[in-house]
Amino acid sequence: MTQAAEAGGAVKVVGDDIANNLSLVRDEVADTAAKVDPEQVAVLARQIVQPGRVFVAGAGRSGLVLRMAAMRLMHFGLTVHVAGDTTTPAIAAGDLLLVASGSGTTSGVVKSAETAKKAGARIAAFTTNPDSPLAGLADAVVIIPAAQKTDHGSHISRQYAGSLFEQVLFVVTEAVFQSLWDHTDVEAEELWTRHANLE
Repeated sequence: MTQAAEAGGAVKVVGDDIANNLSLVRDEVADTAAKVDPEQVAVLARQIVQPGRVFVAGAGRSGLVLRMAAMRLMHFGLTVHVAGDTTTPAIAAGDLLLVASGSGTTSGVVKSAETAKKAGARIAAFTTNPDSPLAGLADAVVIIPAAQKTDHGSHISRQYAGSLFEQVLFVVTEAVFQSLWDHTDVEAEELWTRHANLE
C-alpha cells in the first residue's frame, strides 16, 4: 500500500478545503491567462486557418489538452490529426503542427517538430520557455507564463507539477476556437453535425 493510500483513511477533506482550492485554481488560471499575449495567440490562430491540414502533438496532460483542441478544430470544419494515432498520415509541406510543452524540451515533442520542419510544415507552439528548442523551431509561439513541471519550489504556482500550464493551455485553445468561430456565420447546429456519432 502506498503512503498516500495509508494516509487516506486519516485524511478528512471538508468543504472549506475544496472551496479554498477552487479559489486557488481559479485565481491562478485567471492571473496567468491575463498575462498571455493576445497578439501571440492571434498569430497562432491565423496559422491554424491557413490552407493545409492541422496535426497536434503533445505528451502527457498537455497532449490531452491538445486532443481536446483537435476535436474543436474538427468541429470547426478543419482536417485535424493527432500524432501517434494509427490513422494519422504523414505530415507534409503546407500542413501545420500544433505542439505544446511547458519546458519546450520534451524529447518526443521536439522530435515531432524537427520532423515536421524537415517536411516543410509550419509549427505553432505553446510553451513557458521562449528560449527553448521547441520555441526556436516554431513559426508561431505562445508563451504561457506558468511554472514548469519540475519547478517544485516555484513562487508562480502552488499547484503540483505543470498543472497551471495545462489549465491555461486549455483556456487559451478554447479562446482560439471561440475567436475563429466568432468570425463565421456558422450556427452551432452546423458544427454539431460533425460531432462523433459512434459513441
